[in-house]
Amino acid sequence: MSASATGIGLRLADKRRRERRWLLGGAGILACIVALAGFGIGALAIPPATVLHILAAQLGLADAAGIDPLHRQVFLAIRAPRVLLGFGVGASLALAGAAMQGVFRNPLADPGLIGVSAGAALAAACIIVIGPPAIIGASSVLRPWMLPLSAFGGGLLATAAVYLLARHEGRVVTSVMLLAGVALNALVGAAIGWLTFVATDEQLRSLTFWTLGSVGGANWASVLPTLILALLAAIGLLRLAPALNLLALGEAEARSLGSDPARTARLVACFAAVAVAAAVASAGMVGFVGLVAPHLVRLLVGPDHRVVLPGAALAGGTLLVLADIVARTVVVPAELPLGVVTALVGVPFFFWLLLRSKRTGQSE
Repeated sequence: MSASATGIGLRLADKRRRERRWLLGGAGILACIVALAGFGIGALAIPPATVLHILAAQLGLADAAGIDPLHRQVFLAIRAPRVLLGFGVGASLALAGAAMQGVFRNPLADPGLIGVSAGAALAAACIIVIGPPAIIGASSVLRPWMLPLSAFGGGLLATAAVYLLARHEGRVVTSVMLLAGVALNALVGAAIGWLTFVATDEQLRSLTFWTLGSVGGANWASVLPTLILALLAAIGLLRLAPALNLLALGEAEARSLGSDPARTARLVACFAAVAVAAAVASAGMVGFVGLVAPHLVRLLVGPDHRVVLPGAALAGGTLLVLADIVARTVVVPAELPLGVVTALVGVPFFFWLLLRSKRTGQSE
């Protein structure tokens, strides 16, 4: 290769890096704007200037004088935890979806479609109805973590089951993956139906929350564990971006370049299960975010997981906050289930992906 060709290639690579940085920066700015809207929109409207004033006062950057006490109370007790929880849930689902699409090497992979979210929800539902083990007392410090931990176990088992069923002669068969997800979702639906039948009235209300999805019950006690788990999963998945890039070349090529595809798949399964567990344990079953957000990012920035993963997290968090704004404003004073809103957007997008895969032969 000539020196001029090398220079052109380096300039093109540098240009692509700059474009991706600008896209990620733009996604971050959009996320902040949507979060600001989420803080202010609701039954009690809080002007953006007031939201910024409250934030500055909480950070010690401004005087709290002049802030309406009602605005401050609504922001701190209701809006802030709700928006943060929504963003964390959306980012977790999108990040898990992007990583699983990289492992399966197929854009149709999604925590909800292949049963991972359902497995996590079933485990959490068992904790709600059957209760934690007798050794965990009501006052135990472990009790707040029982739902996330059980959801993690259920999601991990579902991921392992689908992966083993879909793997054939060193590759993942998409049709088997989707069929396994359909079967797993049907089985989970039956199990949750039985739990609904035996549940008490209080447990039934909690189960309804899981099946429809919502961040309406957000509070700081539920937000902090969710964000901690989501952050741990995000760190683990982002560190696997180079390995996912190698895996996209094929398992044989990845091995020849020094990567271990089996280890990458195991780590992605574990971290994705943590991310899905954090989302399901706090917001129930919210579908299609893990499908829509990563694909939108890939359309904009290409297949590089070093950009796709953080971009998907920003896009997923933004989409879920937007969906929550719609859910709590479109039928005021009632509130639409969050899963209904995401399904109305995600189902048409999924059909489009199926048609696109059929035209390009990706589903073979």
